Amino acid sequence: MTPFGERVRVLRKERGVTQTKMARALGVSSAYLSALEHGRRGRPTWQLLQRIIGYLNVIWDDAEELERLAELSHPKVTVETAGLGPKATALANRLAETIAILSSEDVEGLLEALEAAAARAEAIERAKRRR
Repeated sequence: MTPFGERVRVLRKERGVTQTKMARALGVSSAYLSALEHGRRGRPTWQLLQRIIGYLNVIWDDAEELERLAELSHPKVTVETAGLGPKATALANRLAETIAILSSEDVEGLLEALEAAAARAEAIERAKRRR
């Protein structure tokens, strides 16, 4: 399941809506909506994402969160490491070969560490641009 699919499923169930009813309203098949929720389909198009947001009556911050989750929810990821150091390539390959066997706690810890590192790197980049 993808972060986006998980969130859509929660929102849909909170509203007491079946996949069939939601799919019909969005103009997609219930099989497609199920695949989207379970991560067997890639990110929704921008247009479909907007229809989902409207259908679920999601506003402001929650809508932005759904858009962010959609960006993070491609189930087949390619990591380009050309031009990076050998450790970056090793990291990408090691993650690809072990992600399926990692515990949820290990995945959560690695994700938190990566998010913290990304936040530090983005702060450094912002500081450089201000100079």
